[in-house]
Amino acid sequence: MGQSIKSCLANQRYLKHLSLGQVQIAHVMPCLAGEIIWHVANRLADAVHVFRMAQATAAASAERAAQDREKVTEARDQLAAAIVEAARDGMRQIDIVRVTGYTRERVRQILRAHGVTPD
Repeated sequence: MGQSIKSCLANQRYLKHLSLGQVQIAHVMPCLAGEIIWHVANRLADAVHVFRMAQATAAASAERAAQDREKVTEARDQLAAAIVEAARDGMRQIDIVRVTGYTRERVRQILRAHGVTPD
């Protein structure tokens, strides 16, 4: 914390004529209250900073997630085009299934969607 009790007492020379008990009541308690308020205010400011950084990170993460979803969609479309091309070039459906890891039904759906009749 900031000031100590001694520094609080030293800052108020005009209170020297008061007894120690009066000085503690008259000056030290407000000084300590100020210390507590200062400490709490700093903790609050730190918490606000951390919260705002988390919000910024979340916004950036959401943007990256949206970009990643677009990339996945593009890659899925490219894979579908490659599946169609392979089928049109004579590759058997079972071989396409083995290479892609898709089920026969999924390969069939992709081929039908692109006008290719599966074997």
